[in-house]
Amino acid sequence: MAHKSFTATIEVSKSPQDVFNHINDVSKWWGGKDLEGNTTHLNDEFVINHPGAHYSKQKLVELIPDQKVVWLVTESTLSWLKKDKHEWANTRMIFEITTRGDKTVLHFNHEGLVPEKECYQLCHEGWNTVIKDYLFNFITYDKLHF
Repeated sequence: MAHKSFTATIEVSKSPQDVFNHINDVSKWWGGKDLEGNTTHLNDEFVINHPGAHYSKQKLVELIPDQKVVWLVTESTLSWLKKDKHEWANTRMIFEITTRGDKTVLHFNHEGLVPEKECYQLCHEGWNTVIKDYLFNFITYDKLHF
């Protein structure tokens, strides 16, 4: 039986357009000053580099205003892994925006980050913090993580 990729969902009292715009302002909720590149237009590329711990290069491969954002991880080095330091390479980070009543729902899927991966447990914890805390607070309160 195949295991599912990591997912996280948040619900906010903001418009789909507002959620979409906040997702694309990546340096305010993930990466901060460790982010280089552009994060708003199709085919933009950006790097998150926390020296000695995390390096990843993402390419914006799908962009549907107010509905969906998809990043392809083109390069990755998680230096703390023992088996495959490049586990994130060729995985995708998918942000899907829908509405439920007067709320906007953001469903995040790190496609390819599955329980069989060495980083899954720590990455699961990390993504929960990044999506459910940093991104949620940035969207809801415009509270910057950095």
